[in-house]
Amino acid sequence: MNFYLRGFLNKMLKQFKVIDLTHPLSPEIPTWNGSCGYSLEVKMDYDQMFRVQKMKIHAGLGTHMDAPSHRFEGRASIAEISLDDLIVPTFVIDVSEKAHGDYELSVEEVKAYEKKYGAILEGSLVMIQTGWSRFWTEPNKYRNVDGNGQMHFPAVSGEAGKIFIERGVVGLAIDTLSPDCLNPSFPVHEILLGKGKYIIENVANGFKLPPVGAYVIALPLRAEKATEAPMRLIGLIPKG
Repeated sequence: MNFYLRGFLNKMLKQFKVIDLTHPLSPEIPTWNGSCGYSLEVKMDYDQMFRVQKMKIHAGLGTHMDAPSHRFEGRASIAEISLDDLIVPTFVIDVSEKAHGDYELSVEEVKAYEKKYGAILEGSLVMIQTGWSRFWTEPNKYRNVDGNGQMHFPAVSGEAGKIFIERGVVGLAIDTLSPDCLNPSFPVHEILLGKGKYIIENVANGFKLPPVGAYVIALPLRAEKATEAPMRLIGLIPKG
């Protein structure tokens, strides 16, 4: 890296506290259907100089992004999402004290957040912090399946999803498997992806971000034609 560029980046990053918002991948992590679909196989080892591995992974695994094409044919794929929409301010709505398995974020709660912290700005990412990530290492609790096979985890109401579209956000993030849970029509996916926004699921460490003032760097694997992709999600909190 160019010496002057490295100096500039180091100076810039010193102005922020960096938070990793990404869960590490492993065969044991919770998934939508309960079958992980992740493996890491050694194809060559150090006795042949380099360790070479083969990775098998479902696209919508771990901390990952849903592109508009995940729901709508012909819409933007993961590789087509602009960098301008991936490095943005974030507004964190923390409902961890009230969230439960059948909880859905309401319009009233969004408006109460804005009354306290100010309006959600156009071009930002909204992150819903439910506290559910505390169950990440306990897949049965994270998925929370009842006797009928229905999962129960905190989600977002369709009405709240419409409010976020009105605010002009670039996307929505949440620390559960999905912003949709009990409604089989997946209204939040329908609303956001239908308007060209993206959704980030299975966020880690969202509780470390302030309600306002932080930024995110949301970088999914740039795979052509992919409708979903694993990602590295980073939070930046200004110092001082």
